This record gives sequence, C-alpha cells and structure tokens, in this order.
Amino acid sequence: MLKRNRQRGFTLIELLIVVAIIGIIAAILIPNLLDALQKAKQKRTISDMRNTGTAWMSWLTDQVGAASAGQSGGGGGTLFYGANLTVAVSYGMLYKYLRPSDTFFYMQEVPQFDGWNHELAYRMSNNILDASVMALYAQCRDGSWTAGTPTSNIAVYGFLSTDYDQDIVWADGYFVRWPEGTKR
Repeated sequence: MLKRNRQRGFTLIELLIVVAIIGIIAAILIPNLLDALQKAKQKRTISDMRNTGTAWMSWLTDQVGAASAGQSGGGGGTLFYGANLTVAVSYGMLYKYLRPSDTFFYMQEVPQFDGWNHELAYRMSNNILDASVMALYAQCRDGSWTAGTPTSNIAVYGFLSTDYDQDIVWADGYFVRWPEGTKR
C-alpha cells in the first residue's frame, strides 16, 4: 500500500478569514486609539494649566502679602500694568516669577506649550481688586481660537470632553472653559 506524505498548509479561505478578522479588530481599535491620544493631550493641557495657575496664584499671594508688609516682593519688578486682562505675560516673564532662584521656586518646570504643542497664552490685570486678575489660555488642537482671543470676553461653560476643537481657559483659581463630560 502506498502512503502519501502530504504536508497540510493553510488554505486561501482560511487566510482570508484571518485577515478579515484582523481588519475588523483594527477598524474598531484605531479610532479609539486616536481618541485616547487626543484625550491624553487634553488632560496634559488641563493638568499643566491647573499647576501653573496655582503656582502663579501662590506667587501673587506672596507679592500682595509682601507689599502689604511694606517689603519688596522680590519678583523682579512691577508685574501689574495695563488694562484688565489685556496685559500679555510672556513665558519668559512668568518663568522668571515662578522660578526666581535655584533654592526657592513655585514650580519645578513651567510649561510653555500645551498638549498639542501650541504656546500657552498668559494674561493678567493691573489691579488685584478687579473681578478677574489672571488667566491662562490654551488653543484648541488645530491652533485657532474658538472662544475668542485672550483679549476678548469669553463665555463661561463646560463642553464635551471629546470636543478637542474648544479652547481651555483657567482664570483666578478655576476653569472658565473646560471639558466636562461625554453627554449633554
């Protein structure tokens, strides 16, 4: 009796089914991965803004306390000049205030860019008795201003956390525009 020694491989149908299953899984996972990357950039921006704003508020509190005690605040000059929140604070100026020396600082690293690599905008008032004293602005992911420029009035509200085309604004200790959830 003659035995045939035949090696069995995959048929074309079996290979096509495996490729189709991998394609379906990839079609499901890739949009979720892209959304997760955008969400991570948004969360990083929010975290950086909260930390910077808190440090800036601490610096301001120290300056006001030192001024009321009749001392120089040591911040390197007059910070407040110009009209309400129309005074642009450069990154270099903010860095100088939040990291004044090697021994004492308000922040380890002062962020200059948001999660999408757009430069953060810093604004302030010349009067600490104003309704709003300081603000940080982050543009939406495409780099445009959707809520108006930092020198204009901005509506206070939360937006869908999956809407990455919205500006994020932190002012005087809380978020004025922020991602708040997934449903309306």
